[in-house]
Amino acid sequence: MLIKEPIAVYLEQDKYEALKTLAETRHVSLDELIREGVERLLDETPDETPIEEDPLWNIIGIGDSGLGDLAENHDKYLAEIYSDTHEPHK
Repeated sequence: MLIKEPIAVYLEQDKYEALKTLAETRHVSLDELIREGVERLLDETPDETPIEEDPLWNIIGIGDSGLGDLAENHDKYLAEIYSDTHEPHK
């Protein structure tokens, strides 16, 4: 069972009434409606993990081409590979 922490929230009267009406329409408690809203907000919020800590960061440098200028001249190298494996157009 998950432990839930109680909190107190102060809302403007119109917001409170709108939430109360929505909860009644959905046949859920006001607490449940607020928990659902918090869950959605947390799901939609991007992860704030620094990019250097992202596991995908580890793929950088795993393929060593031996070419020191590959990043700058990748188009040239791709064209060479293509021309070596394909016949010229007539």
